[in-house]
Amino acid sequence: MIKMTQAFQKVAAIRGMNDVLPGTSARWEQFEEIVRGWLRGYGYRNVRTPVLEHTRLFTRGIGEVTDIVEKEMYTFTDALNGESLTMRPEMTAGIVRASIEHNMLYDRPQRVYSIGPVFRHERPQRGRYRQFHQIDVEALGFAGPDVDAELIVMLARLWKLLGLKDVRLELNSLGQPAERAAHRAALIEHLEKHRDILDEDGQRRLYTNPLRVLDTKNPAMQEMANSAPRLFDFLGEESRAHFDGVCQRLTDAGIEYSLNPRLVRGLDYYNLTVFEWVTDRLGSQGTVCGGGRYDGLVELLGGKHAPAVGFAIGMERLLDLWEQSMQLEAPAECDVYVVHQGEEAQRLAARVGEDLRDAGLSVIVHAGSAGFKSQFKRADASGAKVAVILGADEVASQTASVKYLRADAQGEAAQQQVPLTDLAAVLNNKG
Repeated sequence: MIKMTQAFQKVAAIRGMNDVLPGTSARWEQFEEIVRGWLRGYGYRNVRTPVLEHTRLFTRGIGEVTDIVEKEMYTFTDALNGESLTMRPEMTAGIVRASIEHNMLYDRPQRVYSIGPVFRHERPQRGRYRQFHQIDVEALGFAGPDVDAELIVMLARLWKLLGLKDVRLELNSLGQPAERAAHRAALIEHLEKHRDILDEDGQRRLYTNPLRVLDTKNPAMQEMANSAPRLFDFLGEESRAHFDGVCQRLTDAGIEYSLNPRLVRGLDYYNLTVFEWVTDRLGSQGTVCGGGRYDGLVELLGGKHAPAVGFAIGMERLLDLWEQSMQLEAPAECDVYVVHQGEEAQRLAARVGEDLRDAGLSVIVHAGSAGFKSQFKRADASGAKVAVILGADEVASQTASVKYLRADAQGEAAQQQVPLTDLAAVLNNKG
């Protein structure tokens, strides 16, 4: 037998990686149910990719000079084979990798989604954590502006389902690679003229990722950024036609938007349409959803050329907004709480609980023995609408006393006697 020589030091969760406890996770489940129903309404099917991928997938797909790859990825060397592996910092690259590996686009385009954790090593703050969760939606193999607009329209529907009123849409086009190259040269020339006011990030990105300099939040650089050459002015006829097609369809759907020529997104793979849904209610972390078109990524990662467009939603931020917007009651732990007194009643309670579950009800049977007062206190705390009471009299008569715990569940009487054979039917009718 091992003797403990010193007290074990308590272990806390890693900073920025949070536990989701039962009361809160019930809200997550409620939210996810809404989200999955919304996605089914547009024909999107679930795909689940590994949390861990080869590092080169992200350096190739996201871009080596992006903030994510340069300083935010959780990367380590696998001790078994020396390979560099990374905890996924976003989902798109992994979904595209899976589509190539499993030849998903062989016979038709695919509408897919994934929900799960992603990881970024950055300073935790409200709405931004080291482990957070995303809803990632991808339309693979679709080229037209109609699908770009459909994704934005479906997001507007989600905000309506969640009762969100103060989320606004910002829109831009990044054009095609040749157009961005011409703009990049003009932008570098402009930034070089203002080198003296560039902050550390601006200096670092001047030649590696100059477009991201325009996304600065530094007040001292705003005038310089506002006067910079606009990528939109370098767009060719086809790129403008695509963007006009998106805008026309949004107008047709009655969706308001604002053009933001400085909206560039943080990843290298975007082209043509980019968009963000933003709010002022989450402080500096105001982006609720971001996405756009990435027609070159499938080929970049080794597949045959295929157009694609998608978006990602930060779940923690959206849950925060939802809870602010709605007066949400804590979800009940069960429909029915069974209380009992005596050994025979306890054994009967177990059988009754199974019968009620067979009838589609969620049931908690009180564990152990306690007085009725204590059990009723626990039943009320569970949020159940109904308590089923079993004692010696009920065992003898093969009935149950049914007590309605909530005003909206009460019928003519707050309590009634029900034969056990009718119990499930009575409770379901009261449901």
